[in-house]
Amino acid sequence: MNRFILFFLLLSLNSLFAQSNKNLQQLRVDVVYLSSDLLEGRETGTKGEALAAEYIANRFEKMGLKPAGKDGAWLQGFNWKYNFNPHAVTNGEDRTGNNVLGYLDNGAKTTVIIGAHYDHLGYGGASSLAANDTTIHNGADDNASGIAALLHSANYLKTSGKAKQNNYLFMAFSGEELGLIGSKFWVNNPTFDMANVNYMLNMDMVGRLNAEKVLAVNGAGTTPVWKDALANIKVGGIKAKTSDSGVGPSDHTSFYFADKPVLHFYTGGHSDYHKPSDDSEKINYEGLLDVSNYIIALIEILDNKGKLPFTKTKDEDESRRAASFKVTLGVMPDYVHTGEGMRVDGVMDGRPGAKAGLQKGDIIIQMGDIPVKDIYGYMEGLSKFKTGEKTKVKVKRGEEMVELEVTF
Repeated sequence: MNRFILFFLLLSLNSLFAQSNKNLQQLRVDVVYLSSDLLEGRETGTKGEALAAEYIANRFEKMGLKPAGKDGAWLQGFNWKYNFNPHAVTNGEDRTGNNVLGYLDNGAKTTVIIGAHYDHLGYGGASSLAANDTTIHNGADDNASGIAALLHSANYLKTSGKAKQNNYLFMAFSGEELGLIGSKFWVNNPTFDMANVNYMLNMDMVGRLNAEKVLAVNGAGTTPVWKDALANIKVGGIKAKTSDSGVGPSDHTSFYFADKPVLHFYTGGHSDYHKPSDDSEKINYEGLLDVSNYIIALIEILDNKGKLPFTKTKDEDESRRAASFKVTLGVMPDYVHTGEGMRVDGVMDGRPGAKAGLQKGDIIIQMGDIPVKDIYGYMEGLSKFKTGEKTKVKVKRGEEMVELEVTF
């Protein structure tokens, strides 16, 4: 090879490596700041939430985005009644939260919404899974990781000169942990014509990409275009595990009910979920960069597809089915497991699963007489039992088959 060609090739590779390192470092800076103790868990309506909103707005401004709130503001405020005890009969106190809105105007007819929530649990409260622990819940994966991916996507789309056939509205929602309050408020009080919204992408808990590099992509049935587009993405060895439903416990649901195609990106649950231990040092930053670039690749593939048609999905709310369960094993399902059965990602102390000897990594393949082929089979199995009943649970533990007796 000509030494001059080799020189310029090495120079180009060094430039790409430096850019990758720069992006990785920025993701780390965003997550570390947003999940620091300074922000006290980013509970909606608190000083910590306000500091996070200010940080995100400053990042948008430095990128050259336009504020997209009312009267040229970065923030869209919403009010609600706060109760420390969500089951209290009193009205609670008035609080205000804020969505943060940044707009990239490409002069296109349609606009893509890219969103992630930035609020978390503050010092715990009713949604904490760490019983009676009132230390700061920093929420690095939930959802500083999603905001970091949002900011990375915004910077790329602003500076790359690519994917110009849509405008982009970047939305950092608050109030997600309280019941999707911020995203519902924007849908009911949009800052521009909803008829021009093309589709919505939601990033919630994207910071723990596992060694198998499986990314859960929910909402793949909300337009016929999604699955073909996802099949053509080759980034970082990521394998998409899709589900069709447009409804789930995150902000994409608000847009699905407004008849917009949606996708929710999620790297899976873990034992630190809604606990003080969800900290920045546990984030897989290389994986977070790959997930962010995966989403960018999808946006680029869709750039010349025009406005995507919307499709309603069947079996729209598995969470409603789950809410009717009379029993629980007290385990965290591994939502990105692609093999047969339901893999356990975490076991809660003192619950039926722990008492029976279930362990993290066990794959449940049968509950009583009911075979468990996937997470839906697991939920069907749970629905058959009542408190006080016993059953045999068969699990695969490594190469060994183990039978445990569970008392609900």
